[in-house]
Amino acid sequence: MNYQPNLQDIECILLDVLRADSAALGLPIFEQVDADLMRQVLDEAGKFISQAVAPLQRTSDTVGCSYKEGQVTTAPGFQAAYQTFWRNGWGGLSTDVADGGQGLPEVINQILFEQLSAACHGWTMAPGLLHGAYECIKHHASDDLKNRYLSKVASGEWLATMCLTEPHAGSDLGLVRTKAMPQPDGSYAVSGSKIFISGGDHDLTDNIVHLVLARLPDAPAGPKGLSLFLAPKVLPNGQRNGVHCDRIEEKMGLHGSPTCAMRFDQAQAWIVGEPGRGLAAMFVMMNAARLHVALQGIGLLEAAWQIASAYAQERRQMRAPVRKDATQAADVIAEHPAIQRILQTQRAWIDAGRVLAYQTSIELDNAKHHPDPQRKAQAQRWCSLVTPVLKSAFTEQAFHGSSDLLQVLGGHGYVSEWGIEQIVRDCRVAMIYEGTNEIQAIDLLVRKVLPDGGAALNALLDTLAASTPADAEQTHARQLRLREITAQVVLTSTTQVDGPYWVADDYLRAVAIVLCEWAWQQIGQCSATQSVRWTAPQQAFARWVLPEFAMRLDILSSACAPS
Repeated sequence: MNYQPNLQDIECILLDVLRADSAALGLPIFEQVDADLMRQVLDEAGKFISQAVAPLQRTSDTVGCSYKEGQVTTAPGFQAAYQTFWRNGWGGLSTDVADGGQGLPEVINQILFEQLSAACHGWTMAPGLLHGAYECIKHHASDDLKNRYLSKVASGEWLATMCLTEPHAGSDLGLVRTKAMPQPDGSYAVSGSKIFISGGDHDLTDNIVHLVLARLPDAPAGPKGLSLFLAPKVLPNGQRNGVHCDRIEEKMGLHGSPTCAMRFDQAQAWIVGEPGRGLAAMFVMMNAARLHVALQGIGLLEAAWQIASAYAQERRQMRAPVRKDATQAADVIAEHPAIQRILQTQRAWIDAGRVLAYQTSIELDNAKHHPDPQRKAQAQRWCSLVTPVLKSAFTEQAFHGSSDLLQVLGGHGYVSEWGIEQIVRDCRVAMIYEGTNEIQAIDLLVRKVLPDGGAALNALLDTLAASTPADAEQTHARQLRLREITAQVVLTSTTQVDGPYWVADDYLRAVAIVLCEWAWQQIGQCSATQSVRWTAPQQAFARWVLPEFAMRLDILSSACAPS
């Protein structure tokens, strides 16, 4: 059963709930963008995804990619789909026109990748880093490097990787040992090994642009000694560079994406940005990737929901208990309260996630292009605080929620025929890569909330409160409680240095629930969402999701209590 893009719901949230066309029109750079253009692009994207990418899902898992004598071959159909993808302009949807892109708002690009991930996560891993690599090269590379590589990456003609992790250094990048030796011609010879490199080698494009963290000979220990280098698979003179794929990993899922162990053997490379400032350049790529991963979670949960919902509408079992006013007993499992609870609860997460992720995408463009400095700062604050929450909460929900949806199918869910067990396996890695979910929680609380005493978080809550209906007293009360518990955690951190690390996950979950409640308030205020389709998941959110907030507050309060 292939995923089908849910354009009606997507366009409703984008254009009716968030009024993204107005947001785009508020920025001079998007003066030609209106609702009709957005719909047209999304409709065409839906056709490409359903016809060219979704049919690859099963083969992605059963055949996957293969490795032989240093070369990776992707699953049948992958190469043809990718060539169509970049030649038709999908790889450069939001990159600048001057660089060969389409120049559309970032939210359109993010929706494209949400649907691509839902259709075939394994295939979508290949172009998943394009936008981040483009931003990294555009903002940090020399003019010479830009002339050689920017347009190729902007269009997707050449794919890119992010080479950070080493066998002894997972999340602690300060332990990176890969070396870069200066050469007489101004280039560098990069030597070292990297692991877990998505798309480190493949047959989709003629060249692969590797962005590699490494150390110069005189670099100090730790993260401040890291620099960033661009090492292409094929050099400008057409010769093969000293970049080798030694193996691909055998994984729990995501078999269509080659996860490579890479060896750089005196590979010719050029520095990107300033010496010792490699992490600053790389974080441009990582921040873009984290929002993208959040949307992977939302898309994969949608794909699992489609399978479970379709099955529940057809599967006939014992009669469901019915209300007194019902005219007849129903015998499909979709009528059973237990099944409705699963379906509507996951629908509540998907709908709220789209509101938050699309709003964050809009704020990314505001942070880049808005003429008002205060509005730019507000947008940057939103992205800084909300992105780690989205990455953590919605990748976790993708795994646990798709597992719940598998339950709807019973034994049929556990076997391969319906495809939902593949989604459960494929989506598990999203909780790990681009910074584990535990690191996202530490990033939110320890690096972003505590340093300013919670001021930025309170400013974000001010933004939420301003667009929350005045009569939504319980929502305002929860926003107030989040302010109060933030102050408690800040105070406790002054005497218990490790205290925030114990409860960072609980704090992030509390913030996630408040954000999701705000998202449902936005949906509830929209005239286009006044139907059972939207009210049922909204009620499910209130009944089955919102009570988690009180539990997280209890944990946080207990941790902050005097010992």
